[in-house]
Amino acid sequence: MAKRLTMFSKLLIVFLILAAIGFGGKWILNNTSFGQGLKDKAAQEQMDKEDERKSSNQEATNNSKSENDGGLFNNKNRTGSDANTLRVQLVTWPGYTPGLYYNEGANANTRSRFYKDYGFKVEFVREDNLLNALDAWAADEFDILVQTADAFPLYTAPKEMGPLEPTAFMQVDWSRGGDAIIAKRGINSINDLRGKKVALAVPAPAQTMLITALESAGMSINDVKVVKTADNIEAAELFKSSDVDAAVVWSPFDVEATSQVPGSKILLTTVEQSHIIGDIMFAKKSVIADKREMFNGFYEGWMKAVAELKDAGNLEKGAKYLAEFLQVTVDDAKAMMGTVHYASHGDNMNFFGINNSYKGMTGGDLYNKMNKKFYEMKDTEVLGPLWRNVIATGPIINANSKLRGPAYAAEGAKEFKPATTQERSAPALASKPISISFATGQYKLSENAQTIIDLQFSEVAKSFGNVRVRVEGNTDNVGGRAMNMELSRKRAESVAQYLQSTYQMNKNRFIVVGNGPDKPVKGCESNATENCRAKNRRTEFQLLASS
Repeated sequence: MAKRLTMFSKLLIVFLILAAIGFGGKWILNNTSFGQGLKDKAAQEQMDKEDERKSSNQEATNNSKSENDGGLFNNKNRTGSDANTLRVQLVTWPGYTPGLYYNEGANANTRSRFYKDYGFKVEFVREDNLLNALDAWAADEFDILVQTADAFPLYTAPKEMGPLEPTAFMQVDWSRGGDAIIAKRGINSINDLRGKKVALAVPAPAQTMLITALESAGMSINDVKVVKTADNIEAAELFKSSDVDAAVVWSPFDVEATSQVPGSKILLTTVEQSHIIGDIMFAKKSVIADKREMFNGFYEGWMKAVAELKDAGNLEKGAKYLAEFLQVTVDDAKAMMGTVHYASHGDNMNFFGINNSYKGMTGGDLYNKMNKKFYEMKDTEVLGPLWRNVIATGPIINANSKLRGPAYAAEGAKEFKPATTQERSAPALASKPISISFATGQYKLSENAQTIIDLQFSEVAKSFGNVRVRVEGNTDNVGGRAMNMELSRKRAESVAQYLQSTYQMNKNRFIVVGNGPDKPVKGCESNATENCRAKNRRTEFQLLASS
């Protein structure tokens, strides 16, 4: 029997996840007349919305058996406990266009292709209030909820959630531009954040973005002073004051905030950090088992929609349904759709670790990493289960023999053209020095050196999938300068080739530079001691901003 969460449990969990999906309305707030109205009357409209929700829920209970075939979403026409209907919670976010498109709108209806092709109905319900959504899901009023893979441990770790067994079964999208790190004058790279005050929603996907960004510069969260906020919108407001040096914010507040602070800039967005925020759908493990055929059909139909939305005409239709669902114009909906990459069947195979040849970022990479980080930062009291214990790959595997061809293929790695002279010397977005040992006079990587690269840089390169990587080799001043210049270049080339072959990265993505002894570590310019000479014999990885 389903049970509702206790008030303590609800408050605990909502505190942990409040910011996880709240970015849903970020684009609308500053780019539509609807959003501007919300900003002007936020407090009053929130109360009105809550009153309407309660009224709608009561009416839905009284009319749960009535069927609605209308196009526009209407909270007053929910299908209640219909066993042949999947009820899916969504937030204000464009990543859900494929489902709306395949369902012919948000409401459960007989025109839906889920119904025509698989024999069941789907009802999509917009619920941005995570407490309401979680409470309804616990009571079996929702079958499916949405989240991001990195924040999913905030659902699976609390012991109160154990009996409900939250289980991820599908990747929806990758965020591509929805989040950003903004910085004030004098901060020109991630390295420059050391010791600075950074406004940050805690706990939230914003933490994942900042932590990974800092790692790209050889730092950790302890190297900055985190100023905790309730959400990224508050972080943007705080950035406008003199209290912080940088902030993790949502688009378009990155543009708004930096335009109001002289000398500030957008340092990094999820365009560059392209594989860090992946949206997922999850359900109770028991529900997935009990409704196995429905979940198989739901996944397969959604993936067909992703493939079909590559056609311009179908994309237009999808934008229409998204606009109806979010109550914005079709043009606004199209613009919002440009901030995500819809995950295909091939992407899901990769994300859930089914494709053994895939070497890029997976859901397990994100989940397991943040599972540990949230625990270390005391955002969760216990570690959550491992990724493999909170996923159900049945729907993906079931569809694998049916979803064939280029339309269902995974997103390929970004294609890079050979770097121009200007790109080769571009300032670094982040620099990470790593000591990789070579035998005297040699440039081939040892197994130990390969392991160091695997542990200290491969994950950074995967999460920043859209940026160039400059690999700089450096030596001490022992030996002739010309020999050291060539040796350092060959060593950097060996490192780049290893990343290319092992992690399937584009050759043109890498810029190889041999500095020889010309760029010693600060304080070791004279190479006077063995310790300094060892520091100068280093390989430096630099991420360059997207061109």
